[in-house]
Amino acid sequence: MKCVFCKIEMENKEIGYEEYGVFLGKFPAMVCPNCGESFFDLEIAKKIQAKSKEKGLFGLSKKVKVGKVGDSLMVRIPKEIAKFVKLQEGKEVSINPAKNKIIIDI
Repeated sequence: MKCVFCKIEMENKEIGYEEYGVFLGKFPAMVCPNCGESFFDLEIAKKIQAKSKEKGLFGLSKKVKVGKVGDSLMVRIPKEIAKFVKLQEGKEVSINPAKNKIIIDI
């Protein structure tokens, strides 16, 4: 199999995979020796997905709408995400602007 970016032959390797900063394990993959692009076959992808579900990570990413409270804007943090990052009412967080995104440090 050739890399879609570099057009060179990919190599079989075992690589670590993490989701939302949680290590899910090492899995066999095809990896480009030039750019590092990796590809998992369908059966391995199913195993990764099962591990993600087992750890409560699958489907954790959510889209929310920006609302308005007085003169300020607000974003609702879904319960599943708050639980994952151990965020509770009254806890202080830092909100930092970045190019085209907002970073919340807990």
